[in-house]
Amino acid sequence: MPNSFPKLILASTSAYRIALLERLKLPFDAIPSNADESAGGDENNQELAARLAYAKARDVWKDHQQAIVIGSDQVADLDGERLRKPGTTERAIAQLQRCSGKTVNFYTAVTIIGPGGARLDHLDVTQVSFRNLELAEIQRYIEAEQPLDCAGAFKAEALGISLFTAIKSQDPTALTGLPLIWVSNSLRSLGLPNP
Repeated sequence: MPNSFPKLILASTSAYRIALLERLKLPFDAIPSNADESAGGDENNQELAARLAYAKARDVWKDHQQAIVIGSDQVADLDGERLRKPGTTERAIAQLQRCSGKTVNFYTAVTIIGPGGARLDHLDVTQVSFRNLELAEIQRYIEAEQPLDCAGAFKAEALGISLFTAIKSQDPTALTGLPLIWVSNSLRSLGLPNP
């Protein structure tokens, strides 16, 4: 990319977000954020996702103020309960059992901070409706895909798609962690070329 364009930084080392941003064919660096990711006492799940996306972008941008920095966070919400990354097979099974036959809202927030502190914010809401799941098929799915690092305990871009009756979203990439339709339009508005 010519030197006239600001450097692009993803404030994350998430393999999922890196793979998504690579689809835009723009050079970028992935730098982890050290932002505090703990939840506030009275925040709802949308507010938490938005605050964390901004905190991640701001944490990296403060050391790279001539760059364009993208921060993103996602919170999965089942009837007001936050679904975290399960981390273990037992928690993944329990999470999918709770989701069985229900709809989970995934709030994917993005903040982009550009040179001079220009800030753009976005929140995508994706509704994932699960079919009724039997314990044996949940166990088979988790054994096959090991979705222990995914909120909701599934990978929609892979075998996890078989767990649903419907997905409603403005942007299918948001569910994986970075809504590329909004991101690509926002980067264009900040002067970065992309198709």
